[in-house]
Amino acid sequence: MKRAVHAIALALLLTGCAMVPQNRRGKLADPMMQISDDPTETYRKQKVYTTREGAAGVDGAAAGGGCGCQ
Repeated sequence: MKRAVHAIALALLLTGCAMVPQNRRGKLADPMMQISDDPTETYRKQKVYTTREGAAGVDGAAAGGGCGCQ
């Protein structure tokens, strides 16, 4: 019984991922698919994040000045 439950759980986990062809990824990147309702607020938060993390060099990018200039 325990093995059957594990096998079913494993099967469900493996079927949860899907390969998306490159020519269809643009539709998934549509702004309508974003989680946030306010694109301006999302842009502002992303700008602050990239400025802070760019200054620290944490996210793998080269460390910048952190002044917010792009």
